[in-house]
Amino acid sequence: MMDPISLDAAVLDQPACLAALFHPRPSGASTVPAPAQELRIPVAEGVVLGARWHPAGADAALLLCFHGNGELAEEYDDLGAVYVERGLQFLVVDYRGYGRSTGRPTATAMLTDSLVILDFITAWRRQQGQTGPLIVLGRSLGSAPALELAYRRPEAIAGLILDSAFAHTGPLLRRLGVPVDAFAETQGFRQLAKIRTFAKPTLILHAEHDHLIPFSDGRALYDASPVRDKRLVQIRGADHNTIFAVGWRPYLEAVQQFADPARFPSLD
Repeated sequence: MMDPISLDAAVLDQPACLAALFHPRPSGASTVPAPAQELRIPVAEGVVLGARWHPAGADAALLLCFHGNGELAEEYDDLGAVYVERGLQFLVVDYRGYGRSTGRPTATAMLTDSLVILDFITAWRRQQGQTGPLIVLGRSLGSAPALELAYRRPEAIAGLILDSAFAHTGPLLRRLGVPVDAFAETQGFRQLAKIRTFAKPTLILHAEHDHLIPFSDGRALYDASPVRDKRLVQIRGADHNTIFAVGWRPYLEAVQQFADPARFPSLD
């Protein structure tokens, strides 16, 4: 049995780490394009997170997405519409300080908020009469809250998708310019330790030429996953920021195939 992993990411909450990990900015959009809807998720006293929901049928799979460090939920509107066309629901949540969310982002808050978000979405789905599987999708930095849920709430999610996910915290910080010579991986997000505990279907997508998080990180996460129902998709010719633009066809085909509700138990 693995030692419990603390929710306290205090080492990563130091100013230099926070400046590298998070790039919050306010929303630039005044409206939400139909049929998408905005959700407001209270996560702490005085702190509310903004989210965009792109609805499909009640029995469709829902992709709960945690985005990268320089992105906003509203910037996923076009992709959300594509997922809806393919019969998938898509819900992307901003971190504290991003978009229309209040508060200030920290590593600890990102992890603890993910648990509150999942509880909120689970109750909200029940009220909406949704019966499709809930699949957590984490891109880049968003792989940290995604794997947090895979570790702490596996019973609440049907599957896991990781896009450009990092396996090791220390090397990532170094590539971001943070001096962490004395940093120990046990002080980081412990991505490999978390995925080793997740026994449900897993899809890992990673760019061949990712300059920020090398493909070897995606391979390491794949190798650490204990399940048989897992797949690693290399997006050829792409880098960290062009994984979808270059590889949209294999990317979407892999996600759609993975999220087929027929492979997951019904919530009814």
